[in-house]
Amino acid sequence: MCPDDHPIEVVICLGSSCFARGNSENLATLNQYAQSHGSNISVRLTGKLCQDQCNLGPNLTIGGELHHGVTSARLRELLQQLSKPRRGDHGTA
Repeated sequence: MCPDDHPIEVVICLGSSCFARGNSENLATLNQYAQSHGSNISVRLTGKLCQDQCNLGPNLTIGGELHHGVTSARLRELLQQLSKPRRGDHGTA
C-alpha cells in the first residue's frame, strides 16, 4: 500500500488559547512523527484559527474525531493507533 492511499487527516487549532496550551508543541510533534516515519506514513495537516472550544484545548481533529486536551505524548499515541493497519486493510480482492 502506498502511504498516500490513506493519509492521516489532522486539523490543528491554531487559535491563541490552544496554541499557548500546547498545540505549538503538538505541531512540532507532528513534524517529528512524519519525518521519523518517512515514506511509511502520510499526514495531511490543516490548521484552523479556532474551534470554539478553547476551554478544552489544546484541540485537534484526527481522522475526523475531535480530541481535547491533547498533549504531545497523547498525540503520538493517537498517530500510532491510526497508522497501524486495520483489520481488513490488507485483504485480497
